Amino acid sequence: MRAAVPVAVVLLLAALVALVVVTREDDDAYRVRAIFDNAGFVIPGEDVKVAGVKVGSISDVEVTPDFKAAVVLQIDDPAYQDFRADASCIVRPQSLIGERFVECDPTRTRGVGAEPAGPLRQIEEGPGEGEYLLPVENTSKTVDLDLLNDIMREPERQRLSIILNELGVGLAGRGADLNAVIRRADPALKEVDEVLKLLARQNDELARLAVDSDTIMAPLARERAHVGSSIANMAAVAGATAERRVALEADIQKLPAFLAELKPTMEQLGALADEMTPVFTDLGAVAPDINRFLLELGPFSQAAIPAFDTLGDAAVVGTPAIRTATPVLQDTQKFAAKTKPVAKLLKNVLTSFKANDGLEQLLDFVFYSATAVNGFDSFGHYLRAALIVNQCSTYAVAPTTGCSANFRRATSSSASAAATGQPRDQVLDWTSRVLQGLDAGDPPAAEGQQAARPAAKRVKQGTAAAAAPADGGLGASEPASEPLLDYLFGGDER
Repeated sequence: MRAAVPVAVVLLLAALVALVVVTREDDDAYRVRAIFDNAGFVIPGEDVKVAGVKVGSISDVEVTPDFKAAVVLQIDDPAYQDFRADASCIVRPQSLIGERFVECDPTRTRGVGAEPAGPLRQIEEGPGEGEYLLPVENTSKTVDLDLLNDIMREPERQRLSIILNELGVGLAGRGADLNAVIRRADPALKEVDEVLKLLARQNDELARLAVDSDTIMAPLARERAHVGSSIANMAAVAGATAERRVALEADIQKLPAFLAELKPTMEQLGALADEMTPVFTDLGAVAPDINRFLLELGPFSQAAIPAFDTLGDAAVVGTPAIRTATPVLQDTQKFAAKTKPVAKLLKNVLTSFKANDGLEQLLDFVFYSATAVNGFDSFGHYLRAALIVNQCSTYAVAPTTGCSANFRRATSSSASAAATGQPRDQVLDWTSRVLQGLDAGDPPAAEGQQAARPAAKRVKQGTAAAAAPADGGLGASEPASEPLLDYLFGGDER
């Protein structure tokens, strides 16, 4: 007995946990409280379907204070737990034995861009608290077969008989008209029969047409605003066309002549198209290369942006320079216009020089001139030159026998000097001694040049300073250089 108590406690706790879990699941369930005018034969546990697929079940059926049927629909499929304000439900027969199920449409189909309907109102308090209310305006019920059979019962049968009798009375006085109508309807019925046979043969095509038309109409329905605008624009175009019908009629009358004149042009265009076919074929073959070029052109363009920016800055700086250089450019243009004849003549000369092998002829002249001047023998090249050897070929400071050199006329002192063995010309003697490297002393003074001695002395000193390099060159190392320069630059006048 003591061992059974713990077991009972465990079972009780398990039952409580299961009850809590079931209750929580029920509280989390999505329920729709649908109000029907008539919910006969609808019982809890029956199916709730959407487009023929079961999405839940009927959890409860209640009667409202206004004698309507409140059917609680528990939607178990999460994909359909969002009934909107335009949702609708209908009670349909499940089988011939009277079972019923509820078929619902959570929301209506909307066009592209249409605003969706709002959600169902949730009941905050009272019967069905926490459930979503679907009003009676959104529900309906199918007509059962037994209701159709009720017309054979009293008093529905009598009412139907009255209707038929009244209809017969209305047609009783017009039998001939009814007969004519039937006769006239016979050909029409035959035509209708042929039409139905034709439609029967085209059943598959009609089915595809219905599917294709639905495919076409769906985008048109989504874009109905644009379609309406297009129709309005077409109406405006038609109105404008009607207003100009006279001009259009004149254009149509001229159209045949225009087409006749257009025919040769179109033939030429066709020939051009035939000739362009290979070009477009080659262009299609290199299309990948063109695409790659265009793709690579983008980064190149981005990389070229700084260069263009810099070019713009350079243009800002260079614009004043160009404006300043405009007169120079204008003068250059005028100079070029004036030198154009000279350039043209020079062009003709150079062209003639090139055409007549002028360069080859010039090189031949240089070659033959060098060959004529230089000889060649078994030893090699030699220079053709003549060596003149006579009494006048040697340097002399005194008259020499056999040479008719023109010396200055001798004075009395010069004659006496010659008699005593002295040279006739002291300057030539001084020059000879300088050339031999001997100490010649100061250069002798020439006649008639005593007044120029101070200037000559200054010239000599400047010349000596210029001839003596700072690094102790030839002018500083050779004592005979200064007298020689004195002679060459007129330094004989002190």
